[in-house]
Amino acid sequence: MAHATMKSIAILLAGMQYKLQSNIHRRPLGQAHLGLRYLYKMSLAVSLRRALLVLLSGAVFILTVLYWNQGVIKTQAYSDSQLRPHNHKDRNHLSIPVEKSWTYKCENDRCVRTPYRKNASNTKRVSFTSCSMTCGDINIWPHPTTKSMISAHTLRFSVEDVQLQLDTPHREVSKLLKIAFDWFVRDLRQIQRLDYAIHTPEAAAATLVSEATSRQRRHNNEAPAPETQPAASLFGSTFGLQRAGDLESLQVKLSVHESGEIDFNLDNNESYHLSTTFKHQRLVVHIAAHTFFGARHGLSTLQQLIWYDDEDRLLHTYASSLINDVPKFRYRGLMLDTSRHFFSVEAIKRTIAAMGLTKLNRFHWHITDAQSFPYVSRHYPELAEHGAYSESETYSDQDVREVVEFAKIYGVQVLLELDAPAHAGNGWDWGPKRGLGELAMCINQQPWSFYCGEPPCGQLNPKNNHTYLILQRLYEEFLQLSGPTDIFHLGGDEVNLDCWAQYFNDTDLRGLWCDFMLQSNARLKLANGNVPPKYVAVWSSALTNTKCLPNSQFVVQIWGGSTWQENYDLLDNGYNVIFSHVDAWYLDCGFGSWRATGEAACSPYRTWQNVYKHRPWERMRLDKKRRKQVLGGEACMWTEQVDENQLDNRLWPRAAALAERLWSDPNDDHDFDVVQPDVFRRISLFRNRLVELGIKAEALFPKYCAQNPGECI
Repeated sequence: MAHATMKSIAILLAGMQYKLQSNIHRRPLGQAHLGLRYLYKMSLAVSLRRALLVLLSGAVFILTVLYWNQGVIKTQAYSDSQLRPHNHKDRNHLSIPVEKSWTYKCENDRCVRTPYRKNASNTKRVSFTSCSMTCGDINIWPHPTTKSMISAHTLRFSVEDVQLQLDTPHREVSKLLKIAFDWFVRDLRQIQRLDYAIHTPEAAAATLVSEATSRQRRHNNEAPAPETQPAASLFGSTFGLQRAGDLESLQVKLSVHESGEIDFNLDNNESYHLSTTFKHQRLVVHIAAHTFFGARHGLSTLQQLIWYDDEDRLLHTYASSLINDVPKFRYRGLMLDTSRHFFSVEAIKRTIAAMGLTKLNRFHWHITDAQSFPYVSRHYPELAEHGAYSESETYSDQDVREVVEFAKIYGVQVLLELDAPAHAGNGWDWGPKRGLGELAMCINQQPWSFYCGEPPCGQLNPKNNHTYLILQRLYEEFLQLSGPTDIFHLGGDEVNLDCWAQYFNDTDLRGLWCDFMLQSNARLKLANGNVPPKYVAVWSSALTNTKCLPNSQFVVQIWGGSTWQENYDLLDNGYNVIFSHVDAWYLDCGFGSWRATGEAACSPYRTWQNVYKHRPWERMRLDKKRRKQVLGGEACMWTEQVDENQLDNRLWPRAAALAERLWSDPNDDHDFDVVQPDVFRRISLFRNRLVELGIKAEALFPKYCAQNPGECI
């Protein structure tokens, strides 16, 4: 388009020049008294030609600048593949409206709303977000584990003022931090609404001033990836318009010296220290951590120390802040079932991005089940051919790798689970055609309620060696895609012994389950280069109390009720555990039965307060030894009644409530389900942050209550 415009301008100017010359030479010059007039016109023509040439050159220069800045950010991943951040929402829609008719003031650590009339008042309107961020305790989620300090003095700036300074000798850590910083800046652009700026003249004028600084300054003279800038920013940089805000620069210094590890394990040091110094219109935010993972959490905290003020259309942050932070639990997970409904890679990435902001660190991907087998195996594509809902509802190895690499930038590990021996459906119904025998039993058997928890039925054949070989190859693929790990999930839940009893009625069926799990674990060791993972997770069931699985390696994910005896028995038997109690952390519950007969739903709905207040280690009165056996917890989203259209609001902000419980585990002496007003205030604002970033989080209460903190609770 720029080329076409330049060509049109050149043709127009040439035509004007030709017409001018034709007018000058139209009359003969026989008379002497016309000589001076001729010379005058000639000099005028020359001047006009020069002026037109200058105008043409200027237009060419401006259009050239615009043309060469039509590119987009192309952040190179740490691997050979191109790593893409998730897509944001529709840029034409402002999800958080500007509230010009209200102003807020802080009274007794609470923001009070009052009407605002611009012409009737000489005072500046204070936005709700600016009041919330400067009134009362620090307003970030999850709350830091140690006491934090912030100043009352705030500073205004634009995203174009933000720079990166890396301080690490570790090359791979440096690569990951650069990408994480680029995505952090991209989120700030979204928060500052620069992507919307061209839609209104007022916003365009604000952008003209606020984006006057080139992105090149961010990486300390390193060559950055090209970035799209609005035309206003280009003109501002070219013609030196006055800078908006209080800062010449906001420098983010990321320091990681102690460790160059970038592989996930449950012993990763995730602590960080954040401090700021302000001097000579320069703000330096220093995030120091032992590992990449701690530094990444520090960036998530910094993002919440920054907010957008819709009155001056600039970002704000604190002039001084000091935070020391470290998680209480090592395992802070979220499980998504992509078998009962298929979810796009983009939806999964959007979920992981929100996890990173809340400092959840394990994405448990329940990728297959009896309902569908969407993973396309390199060794056994027949599994997806027979088990996927459709060809388009599948995950290639490249899809999985993209999710894994994306998640690492947010400090999130992807744990792929192939549930076995139960929950194996039509995907396994091809063994006889390949001469491999029956790989699974009871597939589609009726009445299904006799042989499985929900249709279709299917359970792997524990006495077919080909079944174990296929499992080994699948484990190899999963490990290659997810990278080195010290924890792997084998599934193992809801085995129906009546299914096996039809074929092995002379066998100890409980022992048969133990043999299957131990053989699967042996195959996992072979798949992992003959090195056993430090931790192997299985779901809890009536069979996990048989004590046949070594407690030195096996971790039990307890999904039953928080008052069930199995909670105590598994700890007494020496197992490490991950809590996922159905009565608190099952986020799919409370939407009624999805079939006409039988039990097909859990109820009631688990509110964010239920999730937040659940502290099983306190209710069980665990001693110090047994508390060490609790690795953490995980919220579960089974998807019988959830597809991509409901995913965001079913997860958020309830999963954020879990995140704070597992990160800082605040003391709570209040009655059951009674949450402090300060927690309401912080999670309400955090929910708005999620919406700003395009995550369609569930509303917590009427907007009136959000605008009047503390009044409704």
